Amino acid sequence: MTDDKDVLRDVWFGRIPTCFTLYQDEITEREAEPYYLLLPRVSYLTLVTDKVKKHFQKVMRQEDISEIWFEYEGTPLKWHYPIGLLFDLLASSSALPWNITVHFKSFPEKDLLHCPSKDAIEAHFMSCVKEADALKHKSQVINEMQKKDHKQLWMGLQNDRFDQFWAINRKLMEYPAEENGFRYIPFRIYQTTTERPFIQKLFRPVAADGQLHTLGDLLKDTCPSAITPEDGEKKNQVLIHGIEPMLETPLQWLSEHLSYPDNFLHISIIPQPTD
Repeated sequence: MTDDKDVLRDVWFGRIPTCFTLYQDEITEREAEPYYLLLPRVSYLTLVTDKVKKHFQKVMRQEDISEIWFEYEGTPLKWHYPIGLLFDLLASSSALPWNITVHFKSFPEKDLLHCPSKDAIEAHFMSCVKEADALKHKSQVINEMQKKDHKQLWMGLQNDRFDQFWAINRKLMEYPAEENGFRYIPFRIYQTTTERPFIQKLFRPVAADGQLHTLGDLLKDTCPSAITPEDGEKKNQVLIHGIEPMLETPLQWLSEHLSYPDNFLHISIIPQPTD
């Protein structure tokens, strides 16, 4: 197995080639060329698309521009979900580049939160980190940090600085040696086949008998339909950061290495591609 630090690095530097196209009904003064970008999986759409916004605003009149929002094949993209999660959930079986449509009007109030500024993204991100630490350490680690440490986590993510981010985040990934893991694993399970936004519940990384719980144990407990029966055909893919981890992988290891910067494991369960 590679050095685990390499896993953290590979996760952080995961990129999705993306083509942004302006929605056909937007009013422009001249033709809007598509805009290509490598999107960081661990970030948020509204954090990394300033260049996209500027590119399309150049061909539009000021009065035709209101809040930017993004859509993929008719589904508005939630900016408060990490980019990698959106791709895994909605587009992982489609060809690259990922084709995202850009809108400047008709904001879908029912589907999306407004994102008035970077401060809104920071507030959402920090509230997730705090929720994750409440699950992992009863909030002790995050509460012992100084304001500047919280800021360093956020600036590390915003500026795509792996070392700056992990200098602080590693403290959130530690636990007492005698405990074999966190109190509870921060995770969310998403499915496209249900109206429920995600599944989240208390789940310990270590069983009562001291055995490490695995990804398979978590799925059996929270979403048994995702598991392929021994004699059955595989109906679902279970994706984290675009890969299918083995179901025997210990949950504690996954939480330490494949969590997003918000300290949650975001797990997508999608129908098995039929091609």
